[in-house]
Amino acid sequence: MKQFPIGVLADSFRTDTKTALELAARCGVQGVQVYATNGEMAPENLSREQRREFVRTVQGLGLTVSALCGDLGDHGFIYPEKNPDRIERSKRILDLAQDLGTSVVTTHIGVVPEDPAHERYKVMQEACFALSQYADQMGAHFAIETGPERAVTLKGFLDALHSTGVAVNLDPANFVMVTGDDPVQAVYTLKDYIVHTHAKDGKNLVRRPAEVVYGLSEQEIMDGGGMTYIELPLGEGDVDFPAYLKALGDIGYTGFLTIEREVGDDPSKDIRLAVDFLSRLMQKA
Repeated sequence: MKQFPIGVLADSFRTDTKTALELAARCGVQGVQVYATNGEMAPENLSREQRREFVRTVQGLGLTVSALCGDLGDHGFIYPEKNPDRIERSKRILDLAQDLGTSVVTTHIGVVPEDPAHERYKVMQEACFALSQYADQMGAHFAIETGPERAVTLKGFLDALHSTGVAVNLDPANFVMVTGDDPVQAVYTLKDYIVHTHAKDGKNLVRRPAEVVYGLSEQEIMDGGGMTYIELPLGEGDVDFPAYLKALGDIGYTGFLTIEREVGDDPSKDIRLAVDFLSRLMQKA
């Protein structure tokens, strides 16, 4: 099976960035993805020298930055009155990404409607067109995380931009947990746009419209009051990882499998198990 570099989302360790980087190195991964929307890693809080020092720290641990997370929350880019500021902030995050040695910023843009005539569709496309133009100039990508819509809907949305400046961060678990789409087929559907992936697993518990799921806070989804889905350690959910990795190899993907663990009592343990799980799969003929 094709070998992919393994990364981890630093915030999954639920500690400060420096400690997370050290833990990532001990897990034997090759890369880290870092949140850059607020706090110590926000663009406005990192001087040029601090950016260079961060790169030296990452490289000193034998790591590379697989991507930044530029998710601004609040349903992404569905509110036209908020989009000018959000677009500019996203551009600054992409500038930071380039300084830190990566060309990928992952983000959520909101739920893409099935109907292109929907008013929200046009609002989101206008925002994404502006982002794609900026990213194209830099040879970079804003990568939409999959999950809120079916792969074929997202492909149609992206095709209309005529660009890969806005691309795809494929999260297989989100398809399983929310839309019910097959993540393996999604790889083939979105093959022209995939620039980063998350390695995550889970199960759907109750099928609800994506607008309902993503209109709830994560806390409301994950505990009492009718859970919609459950995130699980790799190999314990409904993602067919052998078929998923094969599909990525089939399309010529060469980027990271970045482990994301949003729940669980011992994330460090789950991340180490995930690294072992992926390594074993890739060692098989």
